[in-house]
Amino acid sequence: MSDPSREATPIPQIFYIHDDLSDAVRQEHGVHSLAFQLTQELLRLVRRDPHRVVVLALEDQLNRLIAQDEHAPFPLAIGIGDAGARVARQLHERTGWFPVIRQVDVTREEDGQGGYALVSTGTQPLQRQLQETATVPALAVVDDTIFSGLTMRSVLQALPTAVLARTHAFCLRGVAESLPSVQALCPISIGFAAPGRILEDVSFINAAGLVRRISIRRAGQPSLAFFDRPVWMHAWFPGYAAEVIALCQRLHALLEPEAPAVVP
Repeated sequence: MSDPSREATPIPQIFYIHDDLSDAVRQEHGVHSLAFQLTQELLRLVRRDPHRVVVLALEDQLNRLIAQDEHAPFPLAIGIGDAGARVARQLHERTGWFPVIRQVDVTREEDGQGGYALVSTGTQPLQRQLQETATVPALAVVDDTIFSGLTMRSVLQALPTAVLARTHAFCLRGVAESLPSVQALCPISIGFAAPGRILEDVSFINAAGLVRRISIRRAGQPSLAFFDRPVWMHAWFPGYAAEVIALCQRLHALLEPEAPAVVP
């Protein structure tokens, strides 16, 4: 049985970090707070290698996606998890495409055998959460990121065949290599598609995952932040990972002061 925390991780040629942290910390703690100051310090630090590490801004991704196509309002939009539902709301505020948004509570989880599985985070299995889609004349499925494509594909494949035929997928960002497997199921609009091979050439994370224990979900164990995986951090930030980890730990203590200790 392999352990992802100890496996060698390729150093991506381009490493994209979506800044979903600045606005959240500003709203929760204020622009003059230590937490916000450390957030900005962290975003400066990760860009020490500016030719390899790129921080993505939300507005640019939204604008790129919106500029691609015009869409009539969809009778129903499915947001995948909190992130997908949030993107659907952000797009609707600017376009009016998604007047009715329903969230499906699923996430990618490490299976303990070196792979990943899509699991429900609520009480209902995915198929039951999608029952409302059966009668809609057009459906949108929205997520924030397509990395391997596992999550988006799994949700699309859980739809009835007739519903899938009238479905359009939306995503803010993703790896271009992973898009054909989604496009084989339904059309997709994406704000930013990074060229290259997954992990070796290009990789994506959300900035919040660096400091909040939300991004690495494990079967039967507490979730981790990325700083809990030093092997990954050293691959992403070669030569200055120790500084990034230390700053992430300081910021984590401010943002999640009541969080219990976790054994990675």
